[in-house]
Amino acid sequence: MTAGTLFIVATPIGNLGDMSHRGLETLRGVAAICAEDTRRSGQLLSHFGINKPLLALHEHNEDALAQRLVARLVAGESLALISDAGTPLVSDPGYRLVRAARAAGVPVSPVPGACAAIAALSVAGLPSDRFIFEGFLAAKVSARREHLARLAGETGTLVFYESSHRIAESLADMRAAFGDDRPAVIARELTKLFETVLDGTLAELQAKVEADDNQRKGEFVVVVQGAGDDAEAQLAEGRRVYAMLNQHLPPSTAAKLAADITGAPRKALYGMKESP
Repeated sequence: MTAGTLFIVATPIGNLGDMSHRGLETLRGVAAICAEDTRRSGQLLSHFGINKPLLALHEHNEDALAQRLVARLVAGESLALISDAGTPLVSDPGYRLVRAARAAGVPVSPVPGACAAIAALSVAGLPSDRFIFEGFLAAKVSARREHLARLAGETGTLVFYESSHRIAESLADMRAAFGDDRPAVIARELTKLFETVLDGTLAELQAKVEADDNQRKGEFVVVVQGAGDDAEAQLAEGRRVYAMLNQHLPPSTAAKLAADITGAPRKALYGMKESP
């Protein structure tokens, strides 16, 4: 018996016109479709006149469900995995199912399409030859700041997802970690009616977001240029080390040690304030 195929099908991130012909034909041809939010995905399928069984697959049940789905695939059924919007597995569940299917010798085939991270990067006007996708930052303030501090010296362009209720706080924390003058882009509601793409320094973008309620609504991709030259990277690393030392030492001592360790200018570190 020939195994079926697990298709990983991208769906639109907003504009339904971005659904590919191949994606639609694939969804029409499978035995069932796995989705994180079956109600939302059901609306999408209904729009395109697709009537297939929907199976809820999310972070809480993926481990338990994966083996049952693989059994169906091994028995010859083909299945599709979609996300609520965009390309599955990009900040969405699914890798455990893919891993289990591949381990069982089941073909796994991508049906590419929209991805918010790539869409934002394509219009940002920032270096795109090397980038790092970080997904959603931690909701807990301390964890978010620690993570950003570790990224301060990274030279590749950084791509983040963020929600409406944390966008202002995250921008403030990025300023503290990367500096006020780091170039960045905020892409909001991509492909949707109220799509906006703002560019500027992190300080300028935070001011724009805080000054306009509309810029704190919707779904966000934040693209931040990496630490550029050696001096900027050195300063970023100095900021990271200073932030760690300052948790346990007086600011002047922390700045001196951070400067000695990284070579960053002590004056640029001393008195550096954390965002509230």
